[in-house]
Amino acid sequence: MTDADALVVIHVSAGNPFRRWPLDRFVAVAASLAREPRRVVITSGPSERQAAERVVAGARAALPAGAASRVLSCGDFSLAELRALLDRATLYIGGDSGPLHIASTTGVPIVGLYGPTLPARSAPWRTPAIPVHSVDAGSLPCRPCDQRVCAPGDFRCLTSIPPERVVEAALRCVDHV
Repeated sequence: MTDADALVVIHVSAGNPFRRWPLDRFVAVAASLAREPRRVVITSGPSERQAAERVVAGARAALPAGAASRVLSCGDFSLAELRALLDRATLYIGGDSGPLHIASTTGVPIVGLYGPTLPARSAPWRTPAIPVHSVDAGSLPCRPCDQRVCAPGDFRCLTSIPPERVVEAALRCVDHV
């Protein structure tokens, strides 16, 4: 497989608002990864289709014209179709949600984003031969939380995860493959 054939799947939604990383961060990650000759497919749940469209539009706008076409919107997928896409992917990036755990049933390397949940509890277990990088905000007095009310009110468990850390983890995964 050539670098141009590399396919990164970024899932931008979660069933719980306490697990949704800010969209502008996904835009930055998608644009950064699409600067190299790899395609980036943005996926979401059906109720967050507009969020995925905003990420696609933002990432394309941040890229030179020749690279903008590397950021793709996929439309709706069934779980079986998502699983098939992940079988083809070079990397999966997403929050602690169902699609992350579907990705863990494949051989695709994973970068998981953890806000209120702790990776030690929620990250998928895999053989060490398949990379899994967990990115989180580190130790916060409010983590883990009950995910019903953000006590500090600012979702710092998610908003303090910089896109650069996610890109670094992604590149470590891609270099491993």
